[in-house]
Amino acid sequence: MSDKNTPVVAFVGLGSMGLGMAKNLLKHGHKVIGVDPSAAARDAFTAAGGTTAATPAEAAKTADVVVLAVVNAGQVEAVLFGDGGAAGALRRGGLVIQCATVPPAFARTLGERLATAGHDLLDAPMSGGRARAESGELTFMASGAPAAFAAAESILSATSAKVFRLGDAPGIGSLVKTVNQLLAGVHIATAAEAMALAAKAGADTRAVYEVISASAGNSWMFGNRVPHMLDDDYAPLSAVEIFVKDLGLVLGTGHELRLPLPMAAAAHQLFLAAAGAGWGRLDDAAVVKVYEAAGDFKVSSPKK
Repeated sequence: MSDKNTPVVAFVGLGSMGLGMAKNLLKHGHKVIGVDPSAAARDAFTAAGGTTAATPAEAAKTADVVVLAVVNAGQVEAVLFGDGGAAGALRRGGLVIQCATVPPAFARTLGERLATAGHDLLDAPMSGGRARAESGELTFMASGAPAAFAAAESILSATSAKVFRLGDAPGIGSLVKTVNQLLAGVHIATAAEAMALAAKAGADTRAVYEVISASAGNSWMFGNRVPHMLDDDYAPLSAVEIFVKDLGLVLGTGHELRLPLPMAAAAHQLFLAAAGAGWGRLDDAAVVKVYEAAGDFKVSSPKK
């Protein structure tokens, strides 16, 4: 077992956000063993000074902490309990930090299953995107036992600007992330709708962007995503399919609670339409293409 200030980390998921997180752990003196199906991702991590393993179990057998920066609950399940899964290889008393966006009920059950195996769970979904992952300035919405927070301290400090401690039970962090994703998805969809209206009516869309950015209608997502629309640049930073998934989780949670969520449902339909048209792997700002296709116009505008 290593120094508690720099635990050995098995890091599963070297993708858009995970690679930046794992690199920051290296910079802060952790030994990090990366796992990812992509050879390019593994090569990028080894070039930064990390080591890699073929399976989560191989990485976990010498680790104190397993960090999961994967996409969804199915991947969390496979990484921990599937063939070559990490849960059976991690030492008793080890910690799992779950950073994916998953249903709150899944996170609660996961905590119980890991406790049976002798492990702690920190339910710690994250927000901030690739840029903040690379700069070590993510926001974590975390819940778990005090011991889990203590074991995760050096990892969270190396990767975050803000950690919200939301309670002692797994599931609370995922619930708050679900609320965040409702707002994020709806804000992207409404930003697309607003810019579509401006473009269809013949307004200078770059001027509209400047006005809204300084007005009450602005949002973080408007400011961040509308430039992609103006530049007609949909290189994926966060893909359309992510919000098909995340707004689906939002609606599933509302269904469990018997709470209608009509704004989230409308946004979900828009992202589904974009994915169905073949734009699922593009940046989520490409949801504006649904409007462009319906109205035969472009939101993009040449830079002045």
